[in-house]
This record gives sequence, structure tokens and C-alpha cells, in this order.
Amino acid sequence: MKVAKFGGTSVASAEQIKKVAKIVSDDTERKIVVVSAPGKRHSGDTKVTDLLITLCVAYLEYGVAEKELQAVLERYEDIANELELDRSIMATIEADLRERLQFDRERPDSFMDLIKASGEDNNAKLIAAYLQMIGLRARYLNPKEAGLLVSDEPGNAQVLPEAYENLKTLKGTGDIIVFPGFFGFSKEGTLVTFPRGGSDITGSILAAGVEAELYENFTDVDSVFAANPNVVHEPVKIKKMTYREMRELSYAGFSVFHDEALIPAFRKGIPVCVKNTNNPSSSGTMIMAEREYFLNPVIGIAADEGFSTIYVRKYLMNREVGFGRRLLQIIEDEGLSYEHIPSGIDDTSVILRQCQLTPENEERIVRRIREELCADDVYIEKDFAMIMIVGEGMQNTVGVSARTTAALARANVNIEMINQGSSEVSLVLGIHKEDTDRAVRELYAEFFGAVVEVVL
Repeated sequence: MKVAKFGGTSVASAEQIKKVAKIVSDDTERKIVVVSAPGKRHSGDTKVTDLLITLCVAYLEYGVAEKELQAVLERYEDIANELELDRSIMATIEADLRERLQFDRERPDSFMDLIKASGEDNNAKLIAAYLQMIGLRARYLNPKEAGLLVSDEPGNAQVLPEAYENLKTLKGTGDIIVFPGFFGFSKEGTLVTFPRGGSDITGSILAAGVEAELYENFTDVDSVFAANPNVVHEPVKIKKMTYREMRELSYAGFSVFHDEALIPAFRKGIPVCVKNTNNPSSSGTMIMAEREYFLNPVIGIAADEGFSTIYVRKYLMNREVGFGRRLLQIIEDEGLSYEHIPSGIDDTSVILRQCQLTPENEERIVRRIREELCADDVYIEKDFAMIMIVGEGMQNTVGVSARTTAALARANVNIEMINQGSSEVSLVLGIHKEDTDRAVRELYAEFFGAVVEVVL
């Protein structure tokens, strides 16, 4: 049994949905199909999820949003008409949306979850109807009926352990199950969405629940690339990689997966294959627990922007018991999470996502560190990027750090922070945001030996 997930671009139009149907019908082992909401059909288009957010915001503010509702319905109607589906599917979708708009608006976050999730939910109903029309034994299945139980955290649902037991009942199904991604239900019956990349998470959970042979993630690229194709000209395709490598790269900005998406599959040891809906014959990228290593210790280079550093200096800090704990307690009191803590004997830096900071909490953090920790100096710097060099082979290779720093020196990029995890699967470097693309190109040239050009 295989679980196949199709992203927004793969189900954005009738033409794309026909490709999905062909992919599903070509392999009888593809029994569970997880679908996203319709994505962009072209660069100037608007995703259905964004249309739904606009609808929700308008309805919360004015109590009416007919224009915004019609914009959503028109996208589905275009697809349904081109697929020559019975008119009843549009009646079902419209009734569903209007019913959702009547739910309690006293909890805006939950109301937003309910409206956003309709994108995946109604697209699953539509795609199931099309598969039935072309003669396949297919049926739509709602996550509530399937028992996909999650925590009641709007926009940040976490799967509950009992969900996997519930989903086991789908194992060995004779029908093709079309399952909406992105959301589950709390024990109280409230719809709750996953974080960004939620449909990937749904697919991974289902693959783990039914103990699938393979979790296929169909997108709009032939494979995962060793670097961002918008920065590096024609980067090499990655044929095989490990879960740890994928998670590290996803964390640092690779857009193929949300960095939490593979955890359910990883825990069950289920391989994941990234494939292209528009070119399904391509082998794609296989993600697994272990892989063989070749001459190059590095498998990929990623970059992510939007970081800030809280710099703290105090003479004899290294001799002060509890200093680090009290520093992190101040960060915790503000409800902030941190990414890295590089340290010296008299200074330390706490690196965190810049979006968490406001003028108010910045002022409080600096004041409390000065007063409570008696720091000699405290300040916050913004607009950093994190470059991550990833590869399981790095742990057995001498000289990776030397090659990295030499490459950045050639590119005239100053390193503000360098950190290597104990597993030695990744090397993280903090640099100024404006140097990001130049750094990635030079590092790619160093480790992959290609002529690198800027993609315009």
C-alpha cells in the first residue's frame, strides 16, 4: 500500500487533476490519496487558501462576504466544469461553505481554521467525484470519520497517539480513499489545522498509521535539489537522502517539506519519495533512514533569513553557575523559542526568529538581562541569515569547516556565528542577510564544483 500526497500546484486545475487521476490509476498500490487545496495555476494567480483567508477576514469583520465567497466558488466551478462533473458537486461545495460561515465566531482562530480547511476538504470531495466518474473505486473520507485526532491548538495541531490506532483500519482498503490534508479534529470534535505544510504532515501521519510501503509526495519539481534553483543555476538533483538530512534542509529554508512533516514517517521507518506530478516517470528523490555515501560529504546547502541575535557579555561568565539557565528563563518568560546559543567564556548569543520580537519585548529582555544578570553589555542585532551545510558524510570527513570558511572568505562574506551539532550532520553559519545569495553560490561551487550563475 502506498500513500500519495498531491500539493497545491498538482491539483490547481482540471488539467492537473486529470494528471493526478492518471498517476493514481497507473499503480493499484496507491490506495490513499491526500490532496491540498487548489494552488496557483500561474504566477499571477491566487491560491484557494488565500481566497479563503480573505473570505474569513471579511466575514469576521462585516458578518457578510458574498463577493469573497463567490471568488472561492468560481475557482471550484471552473475545475468542475472542465472535468464535466455533475452539478451536484458544486451544490455540495457551496452548501458546505455557507454552513461553515454560520459557525461560532467568538473564537476567531478556530473560525479561521474551519474556513481555511474547507479548501482541502472540498477539493477532496471534488477529486473523489472525478475518480468515480472515470470508473475508479474511489471515495472521499473526512478526517473526523477516520479518527485523525489532534491537539486543540488552532493553526498548530499536533497529532495524538490514538490517531495512529484509528487510522490502522484503513490498511488493506479495496477502495481508493481521497483524504483532505491540512487538518484533523480534537477529541471534542473541533476542526484544527496543522502548521504550514499541513498536507505533508497529513500524508506522513496516514503513511505511518497504515504502515505504508511508501509515502509519495507529488509536487511540481522532479526532485529535491542540492541548492535553491532561484539562487544557483541548475543545481544537481539529489537522488537519495536521509530523514535527518531532509529535516535539516527543511528547517533552513528548503520548501519541499515543512521540517516537521516527515516525523511520523521517520518514526515508522517508511521511505518517502518526492516526485513530479508533471513528470511522474522521473525517479525523484528517495528519503530513507540510511543511505550509502559517496565522495562528496555534503548533500545540500540551504539558507533562511529573518533571524536576530541577543548578544550578552559579562566578565567571568563561564564561572557563574546558573547564568545560562537564568538567561534562557528570561527568554522563556517572553514566550520566545530560540534556535542557537553560541558561547565564549565571557559572552554568549541567543539566536531566534526575528518575527517573535517586538519593540516592547525587546526593551523588556534587554532591561531584565542587564538588571537580573548584571551583564556588562546587552544588545540585539537584526537581519541575519542562517546558512546550513548538510550531509551525513560530514561526520567522517576532515576539512569541511576549513573549506566552508575559505569559500566564504573568497566571497568576502563575514561569518558572525558558526555552530556544528554533535551529530555533525550539519554546519550552521550566521551571516548578514544581504550576503546570503553570494554565500550560497560560493559554497555550492566549493562543494559541487559547478560554474555558478545568478538566475534572473
